[in-house]
Amino acid sequence: MTTEKIAIIGGAGELGFGLALRWAKAGEDVIIGSRESAKAEQAAARVKAVVPDGKITGADNVQAASAATMAVLAVPFSAQASILKSIKPVLKNAVLVDATVPLAATIGGRPTRMMGVWEGSAAQQAAGLVPGVPVVSAFHNVSAEMLHDFALQLDCDILICGDDAGAKERLSALVKLIPGLRPLDAGPLEMSRIVESMTALMISLNRRYKTHHSGIRITGLPI
Repeated sequence: MTTEKIAIIGGAGELGFGLALRWAKAGEDVIIGSRESAKAEQAAARVKAVVPDGKITGADNVQAASAATMAVLAVPFSAQASILKSIKPVLKNAVLVDATVPLAATIGGRPTRMMGVWEGSAAQQAAGLVPGVPVVSAFHNVSAEMLHDFALQLDCDILICGDDAGAKERLSALVKLIPGLRPLDAGPLEMSRIVESMTALMISLNRRYKTHHSGIRITGLPI
């Protein structure tokens, strides 16, 4: 257990909810954020139903972010800019963890193509929107479905990109609380362009092999 207070902005979505479940089970203090506080509170109640002893609450995005020391942004790329602008004034004491991916929906509504981002990546765009706030990127390649199911054994590396070594260390400590996940320092924030693009690859592999459980493992490291 750490001393962080984690706000998951977009915590009612698939990835955010999965992270909320896992950190609540680990004993972390978690706030689910949503544009509508009622939706966030409903998601928090769902977590409580699975983890009765979990320290979990729900609030609107601004309230959640204002209480956080670690704010995880787990929303569609199309919502990233507007949400960051709304919570920017209250992020002064938090690290921002950007998990958004600039995917474009193809025919049939299934996103596999990456959109071009002028700044280079979604995470770099986020950093430009919240100047002065430490920004790291992570959680692009972990299966949300596996996060939801405690019966499934996770086996995935979490590639963390960022320019603030302290922020990356703090996030790594939180990643280690989730069994089966290994945090890896993937370099500066500009490397998030590569990590984000791997999400499209994972989606393609999941479709081809009819699964939702694929993940990334880097071999040969001395850790």
